[in-house]
Amino acid sequence: MAKKLTFKQKVDRRFKKEVFQMLYKMFSLLPINKNRISILSDSRKTMSDNFQFVYDELQRKKNYSYYFLLKPSVKTRKRYIEIIQLAYNLARSKVILLDDFYPMIYPLKIRKGADLIQIWHAVGAFKTFGFSRIGKPGGPKPDSNAHRNYTKAIVSSKYVAPFYAEGFGIDESCVVATGVPRTDVFFDESYKQQKTKEVYEKYPQFIGKRVALYAPTFRGNGQSSAKFPKEQLDLDQIYEGLGEEDVFIIKMHPFVKKKISIPEAYRDKIFDLTKYPSVNNLLFITDVLITDYSSVCFEYALLNKPMIFYCFDLEEYISARDFYVPYEEFTPGEIVRDTEQMVRVLQNQFNHPHVDYKDFTDKFFDDLDGKSTERVADLVISCMERK
Repeated sequence: MAKKLTFKQKVDRRFKKEVFQMLYKMFSLLPINKNRISILSDSRKTMSDNFQFVYDELQRKKNYSYYFLLKPSVKTRKRYIEIIQLAYNLARSKVILLDDFYPMIYPLKIRKGADLIQIWHAVGAFKTFGFSRIGKPGGPKPDSNAHRNYTKAIVSSKYVAPFYAEGFGIDESCVVATGVPRTDVFFDESYKQQKTKEVYEKYPQFIGKRVALYAPTFRGNGQSSAKFPKEQLDLDQIYEGLGEEDVFIIKMHPFVKKKISIPEAYRDKIFDLTKYPSVNNLLFITDVLITDYSSVCFEYALLNKPMIFYCFDLEEYISARDFYVPYEEFTPGEIVRDTEQMVRVLQNQFNHPHVDYKDFTDKFFDDLDGKSTERVADLVISCMERK
């Protein structure tokens, strides 16, 4: 049975929907501010990743004015004054940048001469999302307005453009293969060295060790229902299978709130770094990545180091979520089904780390030059200067 809303919750909901949309229409009578960019997120509370890279590049090139509204979750309440300011800035901005699902914006008609650009947080595409999931658990209704008003969406390659067009319910001509800004750091040797140094300063116990990073995606239909079946990670087997020079780092998806409990006796080799802010920085010290259906595999492939795909629920995941490409054809690494097999393959990868991911990266990245941020910033500038 659905929980009954309080009077305040009913007022909040009405203000967030009806009053907000009315205010947007009213403020749309004012002229567009040709120097204003709005940057919005319902999944991060600070500037980071794609947003930070693009913002810094824009700052270097042009002198625009900005409006920011960053919240850690779609469930985080927006104050009434924030909703009023949001309506005003959305109505008057020349460009609006998103990095994830943003429900409040989808009922709005983007003004002529303005652009709504989705700089999606993930790289590549292989598991279905958005309108590709119609009829599946957690999928949208066919008449949903989610995502459909993007004027542009940023992707890593032309190969994945049709998947994003389908997922967002937009024309493929709106999908632009600039590359993803957050991947530029993988081509910057000084950046990689600096971040490696920072990780080692914070965790000196990793220095000289062979590092396995376990970074799975969440299970569930989205942020509000995200979970992970921790019983599928047998810490006894993992600890027993690690050598004296091995460490095993766990970094759960940020949507998963329930912590993994690591026994005291195992904490010299097994570490939970879920709260560490950047998974990319951890990739630089990682010798073998263990993941499943997470897009982290795309970034890690740029380092050309071994990957293992631990898929204890592959058939279930295919049934509930499915993929644009058959999973066994997609994965650039060995698929394992239980912890025992994962530990065995991990030791083999530690001892024989040579891999060649060129075919994989050539498919999912059009440009391997570290200039994606520059291309996205130039796209934003072209939108700002468009009559």
